[in-house]
Amino acid sequence: MIIRLTVYESKKYNKVEIIINCPEVDHQLGRLIDQINQMGITLTGTKDDKIYSLVPEHVYYIESIDNQTFIYEEKEVYRSQMKLYEFEQLVKDTPFTRISKNLIVNTTHIASVRALLNGKFEASLSNDEKVIVNRHYVKTFRKKFLS
Repeated sequence: MIIRLTVYESKKYNKVEIIINCPEVDHQLGRLIDQINQMGITLTGTKDDKIYSLVPEHVYYIESIDNQTFIYEEKEVYRSQMKLYEFEQLVKDTPFTRISKNLIVNTTHIASVRALLNGKFEASLSNDEKVIVNRHYVKTFRKKFLS
């Protein structure tokens, strides 16, 4: 598929609008749409009694442990007041996907995946961490990761 990009810049516009005209949304275009959707999300996390604005592309995964939610970047961990289901709604239509009852992963940071004997998957992230994709979430994970 050949993609032609046209940008119209003018002071008469007060917002940015992206319109995609295509015969069908294929794998490549679907990933581009997910990335554009991700750009409109704002995440905040706290660390050392300071509040930080986090860039969604830098987030590897979001995990809930003992009713507390944590946001993981490559080397930093932040705490959030949001619940995991709230994050799930916020990041729908982005490269993020839920892989277990307590974890949402950013599929752009997955380096490799291997099947385990019990129907689960093990995903290796680009920072060498490993996360488990629960059987219940394998179908949606495969769709998001392979698309």
